[in-house]
Amino acid sequence: MNKNYKFSKAFLGCAIVSAAIILSGIVSFFIRGINFGIDFQPGLMEEVRIADAAMEITYKGSATVSIDASATALDVVISGVGAENETRTFTYGQNPTIEALASALNKVEGITATVKNYGNADTYGIFTNNAVTARLSSDVPFRLYVSSGTSAVSIDELRDVLKEQNVEIKQLGTDENRSFQIRAKVSDDSESSQVLQNNILSSLQSKFGANNVAIIKTDYVSSGLSSNSALKSVLLTVLTIFLIWGYASIRFHWDFALGAVIALLHDCLIMFTFMSWTQIEFSITTLAGVLIIFGYSINATVVILDRVRENMKTVESKDFNDIIDKSLNDTLTRSILTTVTTLFASISLLVFTTGSIKNLAIVLTVGLVSGCYSSIFISSGFISFMRKKSGNSVKKNKEKSVSSDNVVTMPSN
Repeated sequence: MNKNYKFSKAFLGCAIVSAAIILSGIVSFFIRGINFGIDFQPGLMEEVRIADAAMEITYKGSATVSIDASATALDVVISGVGAENETRTFTYGQNPTIEALASALNKVEGITATVKNYGNADTYGIFTNNAVTARLSSDVPFRLYVSSGTSAVSIDELRDVLKEQNVEIKQLGTDENRSFQIRAKVSDDSESSQVLQNNILSSLQSKFGANNVAIIKTDYVSSGLSSNSALKSVLLTVLTIFLIWGYASIRFHWDFALGAVIALLHDCLIMFTFMSWTQIEFSITTLAGVLIIFGYSINATVVILDRVRENMKTVESKDFNDIIDKSLNDTLTRSILTTVTTLFASISLLVFTTGSIKNLAIVLTVGLVSGCYSSIFISSGFISFMRKKSGNSVKKNKEKSVSSDNVVTMPSN
């Protein structure tokens, strides 16, 4: 049985509903704002590892000795008054275990290397705490850690410890070689940044031990950089919409192209309305979700518009809404199946992930539903509005087609 739904009867109602939702989003923007991530505002980003120290190194002597750990070797840099300046390199290939490396270090005059844990661990997994000085002393030991000791603490434990700090935590690496990325928003001044950093470190040390927290990397996002990122994101979104409009203008009539762009703007505003009301963090990840939805939405819209263009040549009707209804019925199954199958993936991410990936899944889910809706009702409704007098043009196309078919070719003598 052929489908014959009168979509055109819902165009005005859908336009009113969408306008009301978008208007509520504008109100929410001025009342609640957008929950920008630290990609778009000043913030702190730290990578930390939680592990017991594998080795402690001290030095007693008159020289200045420091340690530099790389991916393939451990360098001991010796300098100072009365000392021979040199760098001794202990490669991990020649010293494959922590015990072997400690034995080699103990041969350097004045250095004492003591194995604390993981004596048989692979030295290629060595890392250090970059928050402490690499200069050796006799009072405070310098500690080396190994990757095999980082599997004991889970991301849920870290989130529980730092729940008062209002930070976002993401696990990096595998379960056997894990580190954690901690991201936090801060005010635009160095004092508040340092206070937040100290609070995070104190919380971790009080839970896991002062010697078991290694800061791998610390980065700050300044206000200038965050503003630049926000501006580039806006320009990227505008450029994407402009390029899509250019493509649709070449392929279709101008009103078709404008209808496709209005559907994209509708989807963008609906997603930002949702993010404003729910206060989902807007980050580079969620921006990627918005651009992905642009691709899905324009693809669904182009399929419908292509069918409208074909049906304009074949459908016997002076009412342009009949052509649109026929085209929407022809593509309805395809539009629904494409959206539903893609929703399976986004809902799976929504259920089984956390953090920024979960936010991406939420944006994709909302955008997919909005994209399907706008392709059917918003884009088509706008084109219908622009072609209220299109009956004449449809009739003209028909007459042109008929006159072409009635041309008789006279035989030549």
